[in-house]
Amino acid sequence: MRVEDLQKKLDARFGEGLTVRREDRTIIVSGEMDNWHDIVTACSMCVSREKGVHVVNDIHLAGVEMPKMRMPGIHDQAIDGKHPDVLIIGGGISGCSIARELMRSRLSVLVIDKEADVAIQASGRNDGEVHPGVDLNKGSLKQSYVVRGNRMYDRICRELDVPFERCGQYVGFFDPKLRPIVEAYAWQRRHICGVDDTRVISRDELVHGEKHLNPEFAFALFNPMAGVVSPYQLTIAYAENAIANGAEFSLNTAATAMEVKDGRIVSVTTNRGTVYPKLVINAAGVFADDVAGMARDRFYSIHPRRGTDLIMDRKAGALVRSVASWKDLKRSASHSKGGGIIHTPSGNLLIGPDAVETYEKENYATNRSSVDAIMAKQKRTAPALDGRDIITYFTGVRAADFEEDFIIEPGRRTNNLIHVAGIQSPGLTTAPAVAEDVSAMAVDLLQKMGNPVERNLSFNPIRKGIPRLKDMDPVQRNAMIQNNPDYGIIVCRCEEVSKGEIIDAIHNPLGVATVDSIKRRVRPGMGRCQGGFCSPLVVQLIAQETRIPMEDVMKSGEGSWINCGETKEADE
Repeated sequence: MRVEDLQKKLDARFGEGLTVRREDRTIIVSGEMDNWHDIVTACSMCVSREKGVHVVNDIHLAGVEMPKMRMPGIHDQAIDGKHPDVLIIGGGISGCSIARELMRSRLSVLVIDKEADVAIQASGRNDGEVHPGVDLNKGSLKQSYVVRGNRMYDRICRELDVPFERCGQYVGFFDPKLRPIVEAYAWQRRHICGVDDTRVISRDELVHGEKHLNPEFAFALFNPMAGVVSPYQLTIAYAENAIANGAEFSLNTAATAMEVKDGRIVSVTTNRGTVYPKLVINAAGVFADDVAGMARDRFYSIHPRRGTDLIMDRKAGALVRSVASWKDLKRSASHSKGGGIIHTPSGNLLIGPDAVETYEKENYATNRSSVDAIMAKQKRTAPALDGRDIITYFTGVRAADFEEDFIIEPGRRTNNLIHVAGIQSPGLTTAPAVAEDVSAMAVDLLQKMGNPVERNLSFNPIRKGIPRLKDMDPVQRNAMIQNNPDYGIIVCRCEEVSKGEIIDAIHNPLGVATVDSIKRRVRPGMGRCQGGFCSPLVVQLIAQETRIPMEDVMKSGEGSWINCGETKEADE
């Protein structure tokens, strides 16, 4: 569509306060509005069907000071003067999986993330479904990667020692008259989109697979290749395997500026020193467009989208053993996949998410309205769901661009840059495939810049995780305890986590020792009591193993103090 036509559309909808212009393959919308949802709508109206054309949002939100990125409090020279072959900005699933793939070549790779651990933002705040790709249309980058990525998960999780289950996905329909339409849809998914496991099953088949779903379902769309994984445990495993193969990680490290000369990034300034990379990979999630701006290569915008998930007590796990949801054929204004119920690898049910547009990239607050709406919607999937079984909830912020697709390409004006942006659902599913392609792209770019790259013949894809006492049979448990008596001392009763597992987690390859980092690695505090019993013991173990005072042990990162000091003086 011509710029003139876009301008007319916006004028008709919002008056004459907005301006549209086009620069090469970028459509820039500017002006001022007093409602964020209107800004998102206006930019979405300008999305082009022309491949590779992106919308940049330069509309000012009146009366609002846009929140700045939270910065680490650390300021030192820990990485000052480093000259990595590749600098990856972002320690989520994208950055960590790419780092691991890059180590198949003889390269120096540095990953920086502003948080105190990897997978703190979107990669640790999603439902963990490995999508089959049934809801994506042919032609998008998402669709091209999702089937390939899905099929890689058995191997990846086996190599990285991460629990993964192919539990299947059911989407129930109430109206039997819709079955011919859904049958045609399933045929199209199988024969055109490559999602060849898609089929329609009867009510009887559905009951055989999931007996507690809504008895009013007339039939269901079924994809047996759908699976579930812990997104943060997989990201951690990717990072640890990358480190074992020579990659370096610098946490609490934020990129704050770049020096760009003659279309090339010369240096990247951080709060921990200045580095001089040959190539930069932008995997910064919701901040990818900010990084693009630093690199003078901003041709897209991220509009954050919040999503809340609820976690149920494990006793509710028997209600759903797979991934389940319901659908009708009414058009939805939401870009969410609709949310659902997921039986996680740990045995809990996870319910959600919803989708709420926001201008705040780091607002993880959970609202009662979201919790109520999610429960009301998913009780239509499984009527026996009970809100009293909710043990906790969390909110993540997705990095959507206005085209609702991935951006995986070299810089357009900056030559030693690769963008891995707009990575929202199904970004977890596609990560293994995207990592392969981006690492190949990086090697190709480095070689074109005159940097020969050799294969790393000593690359080891195997990462051994921390033994899980709960998953062992009595003979295995006894052998483990005989070898390490700390594995015979249970610290977390809800999740049956031993002292030995916690100590092993404290000494993880990333060097992260906070209560939440241990929780995400071996699950103390993930049960019904949410750490009410075990958290003080975990704090004590961290203090002992790292030889720091208990009041210096953090919950999640800088400033998240748990203890302020002694309440009683020791007896003399």
